[in-house]
Amino acid sequence: MFIRVPRISSLLAAAVVAFAVLSPSLTPAVAAQTLTWKRVAPKKSPSARTYSAMAYDPVSKKTVLFGGFNGTYLNETWTFDGITWTQQMTSTAPSGRALPSMAFDRKTRSLVLFGGYDGSNYLGDTWLWDGATSKWTQAHPKTSPTASTGPMLFPDPKSGHVDEFGGFDGKFYQYMTWRWTGKTWTQLNPTNTPGARSIAVAALDGARKNVVLFGGLGDVRTDNTWTWDGTNWTQQSPTVQPPTRYGAGSAFDPKLKMVVVFGGGVGGVDQDQTWAWTGTDWTELAPKKFPAARESMGMAYDTASGQLLVFGGVAGNTLFRDTWKLIGH
Repeated sequence: MFIRVPRISSLLAAAVVAFAVLSPSLTPAVAAQTLTWKRVAPKKSPSARTYSAMAYDPVSKKTVLFGGFNGTYLNETWTFDGITWTQQMTSTAPSGRALPSMAFDRKTRSLVLFGGYDGSNYLGDTWLWDGATSKWTQAHPKTSPTASTGPMLFPDPKSGHVDEFGGFDGKFYQYMTWRWTGKTWTQLNPTNTPGARSIAVAALDGARKNVVLFGGLGDVRTDNTWTWDGTNWTQQSPTVQPPTRYGAGSAFDPKLKMVVVFGGGVGGVDQDQTWAWTGTDWTELAPKKFPAARESMGMAYDTASGQLLVFGGVAGNTLFRDTWKLIGH
């Protein structure tokens, strides 16, 4: 099912115009004889939406979805137990917003949510989701990354805390790397750093114990792949690379032992390909079936049910509310 609503022009229109990078040609798809995306049919689902934050919570053993946009800036919290979606009716929650980011902090055992846009303001508040109590708590750090939309949050490979990179503050793309300590954000000073960008692919590679960063929107070229080891960024030199994209979904699939990337926008055209990062190179997968082309969907690996999930997203003015899982591996 889908509905049609206006795009968030103030968020991305100018950014897409600024996005002028070279995109390499598609390479032949890698054969995957049984790999396919399968649509899930939960009894309940969130309404159609895009620009949500989605991450797996090992404490509750559920995938958590927060916020997004469907004509309204949403502050709903939904959880997926592998079978159906359930809305969590919390007394306190972050304000409605689009394009926040969220990741699990192993040290504090909580999901950390940061940033977003509420229709008027770029947001820089930090919220913590406790899966044991199903409650949100606002943190009050002494220092924070710049308020921005489309920041990238990901688990740090070494410390177990959550790191943050990039974002767009309404005027400038960000390039600083920050770490959540459990009480405040600390700015890091790696020797190397990727160019400023937002809504890029950013996912912890569980097999290589680093984070892979690719693409995104920026004023400078973002058609590059970087890895983060918790101390420094290293630019990679893959022989094959997807066309540079923004708003793609990404998550590590432990069955494939690769970070899987789906969809995203390429020069204003939404995509439906599935790509994977092997640790040294990109490879295009060839699932038999796949979701419709889209960008800015939620994507996470649900460890409890062993499912790589995609939810929602947008293509043109069409919003989706479908849930998909990758099977056959």
